[in-house]
Amino acid sequence: MLWHDGVALGPDAALDRGLEFGDGLFETLAVVDGRPRLLARHLARLAAGCARLGIEAPAGELLGRELEAAARVPGTGLLKLVVTRGTGLSGYAARADQPASRWLAALPPRSRPAAHAEAGITLRVLTTRLAEQPLLAGLKHLNRLEQVLGRRELAGGADEGLMLDVRGRAVCGTMSNVFAVIDQRLVTPSLERAGVAGVMRAALLDAWREAGRAVEVRDLMPEELAAASEIFVSNALIGVWPVAALGARRLAPGPCAREAQAWIAGF
Repeated sequence: MLWHDGVALGPDAALDRGLEFGDGLFETLAVVDGRPRLLARHLARLAAGCARLGIEAPAGELLGRELEAAARVPGTGLLKLVVTRGTGLSGYAARADQPASRWLAALPPRSRPAAHAEAGITLRVLTTRLAEQPLLAGLKHLNRLEQVLGRRELAGGADEGLMLDVRGRAVCGTMSNVFAVIDQRLVTPSLERAGVAGVMRAALLDAWREAGRAVEVRDLMPEELAAASEIFVSNALIGVWPVAALGARRLAPGPCAREAQAWIAGF
């Protein structure tokens, strides 16, 4: 028997493993003019994540049709897709034939200050650290308590938080990937030990490389960021936000952020 908020759900009800263990992945897609932006990249990341976790991924064509249909629901500004290993109170060890579950929500657009994209945001280094787990690094899995705790640090403070790993390396924002211009070179942190490999990050890296620009993907220390001539953050929903302040240091939105924003308009 299973109860929810004191209500019995019946003898055959079972918890989803996503709720029990965070055993799953999710994608959050921006909807622009009734179409999910960067759809192919989202589907490819989800499929790669399912393969790494051993979850039987739903067919990409099926998911694509469902996402495109959901994007046409009037008033939709974003889609949230969750894929889990399925239901069953079976402990940590799942059945080999466990069928996956998927949840899809069509949601209104999130309100964001227009000034974030134009004038930039404030960024603050957080005390909440990201654990190193190479097996999960880069995946958009459901275990996001580190980010939840990081956002709690920002209550009434900065617009975004910079998260470091347990060794003090810069990894990402609570909801974004980070780019910096250091010694006239564009740099973004390596995500081999922690963090989420954002689809917008991947799209921008490909765009810069196709344009013949050098981009370094490497370990990045906070002191290097503190000396950067330009910093900006990205994700699938916000696009790109320049960083106007890192702690007490003031910066101006720079040409790389503006170039990235122009490219995103065509994605």
